[in-house]
Amino acid sequence: MKVGDDTYIWTLTHDHDPKTPRTCRNVLRIRHQEATGRLVLVFREAPGRIVTGAHTPSGYVATEEAHLNLHQPGAVRALLDEARAQGWNPITATTTEQDGWPLLAPAATRLAITRTR
Repeated sequence: MKVGDDTYIWTLTHDHDPKTPRTCRNVLRIRHQEATGRLVLVFREAPGRIVTGAHTPSGYVATEEAHLNLHQPGAVRALLDEARAQGWNPITATTTEQDGWPLLAPAATRLAITRTR
């Protein structure tokens, strides 16, 4: 994914939380092409938090306030922009894993604003 002059690589996986095997989660990994570190956003299902499952499309994450499809580059870009705004440095050698849910609503708002321009 191109962002200005920078290139980011991202992958999305769906698996089950090793701590609670019946709990689904979507894991989005983003890294700058020239960095070894990455941002790992974990979206674990929980009450009021929906992730990909038998009744939802692949890559889907949602709450009552917002939803995104993590297969869509615009959604990933909005999450990337929000993570950077909150202090994540893409040019790093460390991997940062964090709960993705706090970024969801702000990222969905960013995406909606981008789409209306």
